[in-house]
Amino acid sequence: MKAILTATAASLAFTATAYGAPLTIEVNGVQGDGPLYVSVQTEEQFMQDEGVEGSIVQSPEPGTHSFTYDLPEGQYAVSVWHDDGNGTFDRAESGWPLDGWAMSGELADGPPSFEDVAVDLRGQGADVSLDVHYPQ
Repeated sequence: MKAILTATAASLAFTATAYGAPLTIEVNGVQGDGPLYVSVQTEEQFMQDEGVEGSIVQSPEPGTHSFTYDLPEGQYAVSVWHDDGNGTFDRAESGWPLDGWAMSGELADGPPSFEDVAVDLRGQGADVSLDVHYPQ
């Protein structure tokens, strides 16, 4: 019986290591009221309404918030939207967000590509630190 339990435990440990890795996201500089949305997306989901994982914090405290998701190894984009309370992702005529926002990776002028913002999740996992940008 002990051998069966040991084999089962070893099998479960191997399965968790082979198929999942933690993605820890730290969201810094959260201000004001309104829901905070965190979305983790695959390349196929990128810039769409759905993600592979995510969270909504209805009334976040100002400051830093942390989120951890166990995901299969791969590449993911992380985006954050801090709604001003009207339920709409507001944009200026130029297309830039008027609500608080953050995104993983390197951002240039113009819309990002998945390659610009992809986080490589492998082995022991990945940590992502994002600063929320608010319009002036």
